[in-house]
Amino acid sequence: MATKDASPRWDRTMQQRLIRGEAAALGELYDRFATLVHGLAHRVLGDRRAADGVTREVFAHIWEHPDTYDPKQGPLRSWVAGLTHRLAVQRLRATETAALADGHGTSEELERKVRHAAVAARADYIVQAMPAPLRAALERAYFQRRDYRQTAADLGVTEEEARRRLRLGLQLLSTAHDTGGPGAPPGYGGAA
Repeated sequence: MATKDASPRWDRTMQQRLIRGEAAALGELYDRFATLVHGLAHRVLGDRRAADGVTREVFAHIWEHPDTYDPKQGPLRSWVAGLTHRLAVQRLRATETAALADGHGTSEELERKVRHAAVAARADYIVQAMPAPLRAALERAYFQRRDYRQTAADLGVTEEEARRRLRLGLQLLSTAHDTGGPGAPPGYGGAA
């Protein structure tokens, strides 16, 4: 049974299928990760069309270079997220550098924008990758403005369990500012 977080065996098998040039494998990979890739790219770039371009670029890179994924370095999902982050930041830098050349903004503004986009993308990845119970508690607390008692009632858990889930979720989310802290995929640190 395939789960949202693919097993290491699935990762290795997928890589082998891609190396053999199985177009069906690329389609399967796209179905599994396209939403993640597009969401991260959009978070960095703030532009759907640019995110579409990065999404195409990510899957083209995977198709052309499946051997660059090393299963020993972590899950395929994390590698795809790291690749997306890197390509989206490269595109953001190129766009902003062009704006700098035209006299719009400063290099400090560019670096601040890139750092902000990188933190936002890492936060999105962390939320998507965290266990569903933690994510459900955070969504109720943040989006629905529920306190821990209301969250406990909504989720059908004890108040202590709701507090624990909120605390763990927030601890994971706080690592978004780290350059490669827990929750950040390998190769996902910094803004480079």
